[in-house]
Amino acid sequence: MNKEATANKMGTEAVPKVMLSMGIPIILSMVLQACYNIVDSMFVARIPDTGNITNMGEYAVNALTLAFPVQMLIVAFGIGTGVGVNALLAKSLGQRDEEKVAKTAGNGVTLALIIYAVFLLFGLFGVKAYIGSQTKDEVILEMGISYLSICCVVSFGIVLFSVYEKLLQSTGKTIYSTIAQITGAVVNIVLDPIMIFGYFGLPAMGIRGAAYATVIGQIASMLIAMYFHYKKNTEVKSGRQYLKLDKDIVKEIYVIGLPAIIMQALMSFMTYGVNLIFGTVSQAAVTAYGIFYKIQQFIFFAGFGLRDAITPIVSFNFGMGDKKRVKQGIFYGILYTEIIMLVGMIGLEVFASPLIGLFAMSKETEELCVLAARIIATGFLFAGGNIAIQGVFQALGCGLNSLIVSLLRLCIVVLPLAWLFAKLDNAAFMIWWAFPIAEFVAFVVAVVLMLQADRKMIRPMKEEKRVERFTKLAKVI
Repeated sequence: MNKEATANKMGTEAVPKVMLSMGIPIILSMVLQACYNIVDSMFVARIPDTGNITNMGEYAVNALTLAFPVQMLIVAFGIGTGVGVNALLAKSLGQRDEEKVAKTAGNGVTLALIIYAVFLLFGLFGVKAYIGSQTKDEVILEMGISYLSICCVVSFGIVLFSVYEKLLQSTGKTIYSTIAQITGAVVNIVLDPIMIFGYFGLPAMGIRGAAYATVIGQIASMLIAMYFHYKKNTEVKSGRQYLKLDKDIVKEIYVIGLPAIIMQALMSFMTYGVNLIFGTVSQAAVTAYGIFYKIQQFIFFAGFGLRDAITPIVSFNFGMGDKKRVKQGIFYGILYTEIIMLVGMIGLEVFASPLIGLFAMSKETEELCVLAARIIATGFLFAGGNIAIQGVFQALGCGLNSLIVSLLRLCIVVLPLAWLFAKLDNAAFMIWWAFPIAEFVAFVVAVVLMLQADRKMIRPMKEEKRVERFTKLAKVI
């Protein structure tokens, strides 16, 4: 165990190289995840009209938009717990604490099962009230309830995968988490048209088919990630005894993970709030936002993928006490994330219209979505800085700092601005500016907090090493 920890590539290979070798597989898997979210909406948008209902596809996309905040909330608890497990396990590896590594992994799995039980109950008893709070349209209401109930009741796949994925990432084995993610995405994409439109003898299930395709893909990812964790993560001991919750381990997981959960949950809260606010402008604005959000995920998930490489690299070397590699991890993490967001911004500005045209929406919705893409993309560079710096905060255990940045970019600034802009005569144009303004404000605060963390946590590392050297010299004398 000690030799394996010492030789872990996060502490030995050049930081730019290891960040790319770990980050690229995560980015590819997360981009594919976003891709199948887009494909999901594209197929749903083509659900055929019935005898008495036209624009059925647009109704369906609207229903997905209303259901999406709860899906994000499920992911928030899964990923947030995984983030805490990731950082704590990587740090424990750096400290060569074999027992703590095993307990961290086992407790992460148990926490995932508890999270699933909560969303199972919500899927059985809470979905109707939730969807009904956003729409009174009977068609959208029925579709939303059907779709979200399935996604909640069978959510164990995505919750457990979120933890097993982070267990693989925390030991630097990102290629295996990528294989698991890609497998699930491919399964989802293949099953979407089959189950939505009814091919190969299956009945056409419409929006329910989209839900079944989603959860089956998630279960496939979970099973493969579990296999790789128990077969390939030799640094991590397994056993029933490690599944028993240890209050100290759980506390350490959530010191880091709870802010990450809240951060991800804020995205859910923001989307729910935006749905309500934009609904006062027009139903087309809600649908346009839902479509753009799926497209935006394609870019943001790439940034999140690199963030998931930043966190274990910085955390591992912080645990080892290697100041130089910590600083390099921060620098290259921010640089690479900004490059990703710059490419995404340029791509959206240039290709917004043909991309959005793939969803076969009404002219009004399509025009609003193109407008949203070109305005919101102006804030992508600030968003990239926020994403990377939050990954650093998670690695250093500064969860509160990460939470502050999330609150600013996802709630405190964006929702009041969106509400204010929705009251204006040109609301259909102005509402989209709430997003880049919020990212800019959050970025300014993130930089200030990062400078404080550098002064208090990273700079003193050099002094600690000097003390150690003087102690050794004194012993020799």
